Amino acid sequence: MKLLLISLLSSFLFSALTWETDFEKARQKAASEKKLILLNFSGSDWCGPCIRMHREIFETDVFEKFATENLVLLNADFPRLKKNQLPKEQQTKNDLLAEKYNDEGSFPLTLLLNAEGKVLKKWDGLPKGSA
Repeated sequence: MKLLLISLLSSFLFSALTWETDFEKARQKAASEKKLILLNFSGSDWCGPCIRMHREIFETDVFEKFATENLVLLNADFPRLKKNQLPKEQQTKNDLLAEKYNDEGSFPLTLLLNAEGKVLKKWDGLPKGSA
């Protein structure tokens, strides 16, 4: 069981894509590169649909190609296991993002934002379909 969890977490954390963890950096990058922001709220060590979403959608070649060309990826992770806890500063940043964009605490929740942070589209839960 531990080996399976480590495998899932490592595939989640070591994707070929770069996921930002700072909203302001993501916003600036999106503005300068004329891209949209894809903000994903996840529970990397406890949320089955979150883990599936990363494996079945975010880690596909189709998504990686599209994201590289069009998106700045931003992840707000909320792990539960003590060994996976984020630094306090990062947890505070994620909490602030959740207050603004995920006040109901949905996981996974994925939002498409413009560079100013306006929500353009929202996916609540694991989307049906493929990347």
